[in-house]
Amino acid sequence: MTGLRLGPLLRYVDGESAGTATIWVETDRPCTAEVRCDGGAYGSSRTFLIAGHHYALIAVTGLTPGTEAAYEVLLDDVRVWPPENSAFPPSVIRVPAADGPAASELRVSFGSCRWASAPVGEPDPVGPDALHTLAASLTADPGAVRPDVLLLLGDQVYADETSKATRRWLAERRDLAEPPGAEVADYEEYTHLYDESWSDPQVRWLLSTVPSCMIFDDHDVIDDWNTSASWVTEMRTEPWWRERILSGLMSYWVYQHLGNLSPAELADDKLYAEVRAEPDGTDRLREFASRADADPACVRWSYRRDFGRTRLLMVDSRAARVLEEGHREMLDTDEARWLRDQALTDPGARDHLLIGTSLPWLLPPLVHDAESWNAALAGGERGKRWARFGEKLRRMADLEHWAAFPTSFEKLARLIAEVGSGADAPATVCILSGDVHHAYVAEPAWREGQSQPRSRVVQLTCSPVHNSIPLSIRLGFRFGWSGTGRRLGRAFARHGRVAAPSVTWGKTGGPWFGNQLMTLTLRGRAARLSLDQAQARESEQDGRNATARLVTVDERELTSG
Repeated sequence: MTGLRLGPLLRYVDGESAGTATIWVETDRPCTAEVRCDGGAYGSSRTFLIAGHHYALIAVTGLTPGTEAAYEVLLDDVRVWPPENSAFPPSVIRVPAADGPAASELRVSFGSCRWASAPVGEPDPVGPDALHTLAASLTADPGAVRPDVLLLLGDQVYADETSKATRRWLAERRDLAEPPGAEVADYEEYTHLYDESWSDPQVRWLLSTVPSCMIFDDHDVIDDWNTSASWVTEMRTEPWWRERILSGLMSYWVYQHLGNLSPAELADDKLYAEVRAEPDGTDRLREFASRADADPACVRWSYRRDFGRTRLLMVDSRAARVLEEGHREMLDTDEARWLRDQALTDPGARDHLLIGTSLPWLLPPLVHDAESWNAALAGGERGKRWARFGEKLRRMADLEHWAAFPTSFEKLARLIAEVGSGADAPATVCILSGDVHHAYVAEPAWREGQSQPRSRVVQLTCSPVHNSIPLSIRLGFRFGWSGTGRRLGRAFARHGRVAAPSVTWGKTGGPWFGNQLMTLTLRGRAARLSLDQAQARESEQDGRNATARLVTVDERELTSG
């Protein structure tokens, strides 16, 4: 009998047009995968084959906007989901109402940086997993308010920081004394990471019933991926690197990217059609990954999702970079044009604009100025000796956020000001980010003479979902927000002959340290933010994350509408 290896993941849900959804599965052999919903909505797809693994992305049609439908998954006419005697509530597809009132509510939860949950019965060395804890709370109270969509803003898997269990598994396959050691080396090892991350029963149920949008960050491939041109040149000399980068891009396309697309986009996707048409799509996908690595401009990983009058633009801030010194850009020309077009299209048709970028646009002022200073040094502003020092420091200290691409930082500032100005400006422009292993709220102000947005503009940073938070991060980022840190940063900027940015900003919330998720609740033009941390119960501090609870540590109105 065909088995369900991983999934189902509920990815895309649309109530605006035809009431459609997509559900992703991995099976243990070729089959026809079906989704049958209460009320008659239905979808089926034949699996496709990549590197010995079988997948299907099932487009479900016939869903009724404004309703909720429980569903089951069948493989070759045999039900495999929900499992027999499941302890979890039914997996459902909640379809928003088409052309609903402007005041309909949308809940968007987001975060980044998630190590897999600890194995059952083992203490968790980094504390409770916020995603697991959210799932457990919804399982215990199926009637509780749940997110309408979950945004995972990078580092869904860690190819370069594997768990003890994964290292044991890797050691059975190959000699870990040979590079890349205990990091993943090929596509098969990537599949193990996704198994480990998404097969946790609580998380598996959560992803089966809450739609998700994803984008990669560096650890999905390797720490500091695409930091600089010299970094790329050096990595390409490593004998293990080519297999790593191709496998990383291939697995991202299969496990994350496909589910970000609508059924209409999938129908127009030439690569998706070709992979499905082949008895084995591995070579075709590998060819695509090779081109994407050699010429990042030939593929777009960024995408747009509209949720009623809220627009989400999920931006690739890793693979789309231009790394030539003197011409560094976070986004290449086509990608920047795409972002601008999507942000400015239909200005009166949305109340909120969400820009998802794994890396924060606004950092603590000291960190921002240090990164801008470093970019100037590495670009030769103070001569060759300082340039060599700047490159070494850039890699050692992970100085590669938006601030390390000053031209792109300013372009984004101008775009946000333009979006937020005018009679049709949205109520909020929210930049959603992660990466930096803490959470905070920052708000910019444009300098005198600059266009001042009418929209409320906020940088919302939330990380990690489940990861370590070293003391150095706690101390460093607290100092980075301080007055002394700000003055030190300006001294760095003066040494690098760096012009002051066109915006100033301050922290209006945080920093908060812990495993956490942020949630935006949007209703009409009103916006409310909450931050929830996963905390172990006092009497069970050494227990597994099943004993944890979500605690709201901050809640605030961004706009009253």
